[in-house]
Amino acid sequence: MGAQKAIQPGHLVVVVGGAVAGAEAVAQFTARGVRCVVLEQNSRPYGKIEDGLPRWHVKLRAQEYAKIDEKLAHPLVQFVPGTRLGREIGLKDLLAWKPSAVVLANGAWRDRPLPVEGVDAYVGRGFYYQNPFVYWFNHYDDPDYQGPAVEFADGGIVVGGGLASLDVVKIMMLEAVTRALKARGMPADPVTLEHGGLKRALEQRGLSLEALGVKGCTLFYRRTVEDMPVADPPENATPQQLERNRQTRRKLLQNFQERFLFRFQERSLPVGLLTEADRLAGLTFTRTEIKGRAVTTVPGSEAPVRAPLTVSSIGSIPEPVAELPMAGELYRLKDLRTGEVEGLPGVFALGNAVTGKGNILDSLKHGRLVAQHILENYLTGTASGYEEILEDAAAEAREKARAVADRVRVAPPIPAERITAILRAVRSLQAAAGYPGDYRAYIATVPPTC
Repeated sequence: MGAQKAIQPGHLVVVVGGAVAGAEAVAQFTARGVRCVVLEQNSRPYGKIEDGLPRWHVKLRAQEYAKIDEKLAHPLVQFVPGTRLGREIGLKDLLAWKPSAVVLANGAWRDRPLPVEGVDAYVGRGFYYQNPFVYWFNHYDDPDYQGPAVEFADGGIVVGGGLASLDVVKIMMLEAVTRALKARGMPADPVTLEHGGLKRALEQRGLSLEALGVKGCTLFYRRTVEDMPVADPPENATPQQLERNRQTRRKLLQNFQERFLFRFQERSLPVGLLTEADRLAGLTFTRTEIKGRAVTTVPGSEAPVRAPLTVSSIGSIPEPVAELPMAGELYRLKDLRTGEVEGLPGVFALGNAVTGKGNILDSLKHGRLVAQHILENYLTGTASGYEEILEDAAAEAREKARAVADRVRVAPPIPAERITAILRAVRSLQAAAGYPGDYRAYIATVPPTC
């Protein structure tokens, strides 16, 4: 066995979270010869790709797994699973290592609270938040499942309006139809029904929702269908482009409703609870008016909507971290574009914790943006890097890292002794997590949760 190569002075970045945004930041750093330590709270690094995407996204999930694996298997990366910031190690401890930078890509794992007083008292009793609801759907068939339980019922309410809420709607419709078909002795599963849409699946069986006795669910949104954040306009869009985008959103929802047969109620804001005994039995909604970006309620328009199941899907927010300043529900940033954290030089946040969005493309682009800012302004100097604006998700998925055109160091490298000390601390964390040291060998032994 040959002697190990001596560690040279250089840069080392600690990345907290190894999913889409974190892995993209890692790719940016390693392409420029920067060492990375990736601290991942779970045994696998895939984040919401694994537990936030409903189980019918089989191909998409596999594609994203492969992309992340390729980035984290780089020889300049030290991966540490089962290590959560604030649990196994604190932010203060990471800063004491004195790395070149700390990048927070730990995602948004908490559901944004539904702003109706007292509703959280009914979690698990007729009311659920999106993240545990989707996790339940993905895993309840697992033989050893011990996660959150959901008492599913047809005829539910979904409060939302974004892409994630459309996934929740699909789950509710697919689950209701699957159960109704099985009750008639007709084999069915949600994933198969999802492929062609419910409308086609029922027509092929000579059935309808009414014939099955399925009520279906209703999606309630506080704004109009044209405001739904399901298709973003281009940057610096013209009035004509904005209008086309509004029509695209309306068409998208229309197509979605035709395929999955749910109801949609716009300009509806939940303001009160309907309860029976110790369970949530629905919500009281008020109508809204939209003036510019402002949403105002219409006095006297309150109306009860009874439902045996209510799911809130109004977004996710990051977990608070000790010593990390917060601005409401999100991390307090000096600059949203660069991800620099207020009052903590050398600490950056990226991905869902910053954008407030949960889709893969947004996390990827923001991870790329922040990583390049750190490289260009703190570590290696101006770089050509990736293109920041790509035409579509397919082009983004195919884009490969480019070599740095000009590397001009603007900060002194970390001494070899400090890098050695950091890597010694990392090896201790890896040992505590049972990580053998080889990413590819490790990830092949950890069973998927979907």
